[in-house]
Amino acid sequence: MRYLVTGVAGFLGSHVAEALLPHATAVTGVDCLTDYYPTAMKERNLRRLLDSEKFTFVEADLRHADLSSLVATTDVVLHQAGQPGVRTSWGEDFAAYVEHNIVATHRLLEWSRQAHIKRFVYASSSSVYGNADSYPTTEASLPRPFSPYGTTKLAAEHLCGAYAENWGLPTVALRYFTVYGPRQRPDMAIHRFIQAAAEGRDIHLYGTGEQARDFTYVDDVVRANLLASWKPIRPGTVLNIAGGSHVSVNMLLDKLGDIVGRPLTVRRGDTCAGDVDNTRADCSKAALLLDWRPLIDMTTGLTRQVEWQLAAYGTAKGRARHGWQVSVARSVAGPPMRTATT
Repeated sequence: MRYLVTGVAGFLGSHVAEALLPHATAVTGVDCLTDYYPTAMKERNLRRLLDSEKFTFVEADLRHADLSSLVATTDVVLHQAGQPGVRTSWGEDFAAYVEHNIVATHRLLEWSRQAHIKRFVYASSSSVYGNADSYPTTEASLPRPFSPYGTTKLAAEHLCGAYAENWGLPTVALRYFTVYGPRQRPDMAIHRFIQAAAEGRDIHLYGTGEQARDFTYVDDVVRANLLASWKPIRPGTVLNIAGGSHVSVNMLLDKLGDIVGRPLTVRRGDTCAGDVDNTRADCSKAALLLDWRPLIDMTTGLTRQVEWQLAAYGTAKGRARHGWQVSVARSVAGPPMRTATT
């Protein structure tokens, strides 16, 4: 099978592409390398992929590029690209979210329809639910996005459904719930928390910390993508993908403190517009249709991310100075990257 992975230089896209290589005839990765966070971090994410003869990297913007030749030689599209971030989606920046999340997805769907793609997997988000009436949310729960970001993710998800219903394009939308792990974007909460603690700084927290999330380790999300790319599923299917680690942010910080062997200093501020109080998913549909269940518990997943960030950013001297006890023996990080929640 020949795969096209969009957003391949990002957190999720790079992991998905790496996992596909053993199963693929060829993997093509597309990314426009936006400046949302440092390009050097994205280039670092690509290093392992570029070592493979099966992998081809194409720098292109889905909003404008002629993708006909790429899609014509592809069997499966895994669309991980998009403009992330709830807090930055307000105001004038909303135009970028419309362009990257809706317009780009529409263009890719249109090219995929014409090329008769065998499967189109779309990376959706728990942000489509907003503040739900009840929990856990199922795929039948009414979507009520609480932010401009969530609105654009839902719009693109509906586009996938429209192409499935009208043209028979075999789309699958995976609603990710707060993904974490190695290579996590630097703007995301867990990355910020670990980095602040590693540098001996106070952790700045939006809100009281009682807001709760269904945290999902990246390997579980990757596995869902692989299963969704080849399991027989009805076109237009939507699935929750969540880790089953439903805890408050305060509990998350306690776990991080246990992992690093020292208490963390937290400064709490105002809640940000668009941040929901709770996310929690019912993933029984994914279990039924994909035979998928989360496998990585939160303590294991957090430890792996801490190890990765320490190896990527920290030094042995710095770790000793701040009292970090966690081992980095299992880290997979390469040379240090340049430093630049939901």
